[in-house]
Amino acid sequence: MTTTDRTPADLLRSALAADAGRPLVTFYDDATGERVELSVATFANWVAKTANLLQGELSAEPGDRVALLLPAHWQTAVWLLACSSVGVVADVAGDPKAADIVVSGPDTLDAARACSGSRIALALRPLGGRFPQVPDGFADYAVEVPGQGDRFAPFAPVDPEEPALVVAGREFSGAEVVERAAAEAPGLGLTGPGARLLSGRPYDTWEGLSAGLYSPLATGGSVVLCRNLDQLGEEGLAKRIESERVTATAR
Repeated sequence: MTTTDRTPADLLRSALAADAGRPLVTFYDDATGERVELSVATFANWVAKTANLLQGELSAEPGDRVALLLPAHWQTAVWLLACSSVGVVADVAGDPKAADIVVSGPDTLDAARACSGSRIALALRPLGGRFPQVPDGFADYAVEVPGQGDRFAPFAPVDPEEPALVVAGREFSGAEVVERAAAEAPGLGLTGPGARLLSGRPYDTWEGLSAGLYSPLATGGSVVLCRNLDQLGEEGLAKRIESERVTATAR
């Protein structure tokens, strides 16, 4: 984090400049056995492609609302940073009826159909795989995103004081996300670059988003993001902490 970082997208740019090759997000799904590790550079590439999809294909503009009906997942983290890059409001578990765009996982498609705007569906399959059959009324993210550009530039400057995130009914500006994530990092055991936090918290609260993305990003650390961690068991957890060189945990 630098003194000029005012939005989550700024934090990602600083991380990319500092050490693009280091791990940023390592994702586990203990219901499927999936493991995905994304370096800062790989994560930033996904963010750029997703931001280009938002701004170019979906015509999203600063202030638009994107309902994210997604679990704690590496692709959810990508969408959160893409929203910050464009300047749209990421409304986590938000009401699709009130959203300009809805982004849904496979388990929330029925609820997502209430959105009258654009609808994007994520299969959340290993390695970002596609749906076997695209859900009716949706575009498949895994089909749409690969052809997007690898570099992103917003059409309009992103104002860090404007709303950027809504979670559990609370609204945050981009600047508030950055400031709070940095302030809370020491309490999560994130003491600076190289710190590695294992988080099993869901993404439907600020605490989950802070531990599972924003605070590691703000401090030059990384996150081992675990979905369905309750299925791992204490012995498996201890082995993961050792193998992933985890320095702190948030469960």
